[in-house]
Amino acid sequence: MVPENLVEDVQIALGKRLGGTVIGDPRAEGVRMGALAGQTQRKEVQEQLALLMQGSDVVYGDPKQVAVTGGDATKGAFMSPILLLNKAPWKNQQCHNIEAFGPVSTLMPYTDIDEAVALTKLGKGSLCASIATYDDKVAQQFVWGAASHHGRMLVINRDMAKENTGHGSPLATLVHGGPGRAGGGEEMGGKRGVLHYLQRTAIQGSPSTITALTQQYQQGAKQHITPKHTFRMHFEELNVGDTVITEKHLVTLADIDNFADLSGDKFYAHMDADALDGTVFTGRVAHGYFILSRAAGLFVDPPKGPVLLNYGIEEARFTKPVYPGSTIQVKFTVKEKVDQEKKELKEDSPKGADVASGIVKFLVDVVDETGETVAVATILTMVRKLDQN
Repeated sequence: MVPENLVEDVQIALGKRLGGTVIGDPRAEGVRMGALAGQTQRKEVQEQLALLMQGSDVVYGDPKQVAVTGGDATKGAFMSPILLLNKAPWKNQQCHNIEAFGPVSTLMPYTDIDEAVALTKLGKGSLCASIATYDDKVAQQFVWGAASHHGRMLVINRDMAKENTGHGSPLATLVHGGPGRAGGGEEMGGKRGVLHYLQRTAIQGSPSTITALTQQYQQGAKQHITPKHTFRMHFEELNVGDTVITEKHLVTLADIDNFADLSGDKFYAHMDADALDGTVFTGRVAHGYFILSRAAGLFVDPPKGPVLLNYGIEEARFTKPVYPGSTIQVKFTVKEKVDQEKKELKEDSPKGADVASGIVKFLVDVVDETGETVAVATILTMVRKLDQN
């Protein structure tokens, strides 16, 4: 489907590209298109093509013959690419109802995006649709309008056209489909397609039991207060649930002022006590990022040890305002361990890059003097293993 004023230009451009497509034995040099699955399929495609031609004109290709490289057109199931032009897609609706499962495409004009959306819906549901545009507003209008009738939607523009792989990538061995007669009712490619083929079981139990079963710490589960700081322990020595309870820190106005100066974050809720009418705050409130930063100052054990680096933070939430005069403390718990294989290094890899290590996720639960959580986050650390062989 192309804007009606561009139909001729697109037809000519497609004809030139198709004219450069060499058809034949895929083993032959330069061949870009092989045969259909067999003579039976070619016959079926030609039968469907004949029905399509009742409402469209052939503007490229010959339904009856094809030039073949490295093969015999009379013996192989070869077929020329066929480009049809349907000048009146509202009147001639064969292209919306008939699919020739072969190298057959139909050009049709539209006046505006709303009409393009409406035309796509005449197909009563499809696996996928693509739109080529550099105008994100046009893309938004089309996707929002047409998504209900397609399992996948691909937006192509000049920034990514050379890298795109087509209509997305469903997994070949999986059930996949879109709404309507495309089947399935939902796109089953990707992660959803994998889950479709896995047995899934819901587990109920106490937080401690769920932690033991999943090896992922659940808040509320029993914690094991370790005599040694977790930053002093190697990957193999750490267990899910191992916890450090830190010292406390009294939050002051000076903390807020200093953090505002250091970070440049002078949002009114932190700095202007007279601007808080109509807000949820009862006074100048500490920055959420200060709370997390100060929490790090509480839970980090500074000397060099098994912890190699901290490379990220996930699921950070600021759940309760912290005002000057409040104290904060951290419950620092091993949430999950992810083993990883030792990397094979290149000759120019930096010294120390071959250290055997694993990923440890720590739950950072920041509580105030009442014991309530004021901030929570998960940090990801790389931790050295005992065995360096």
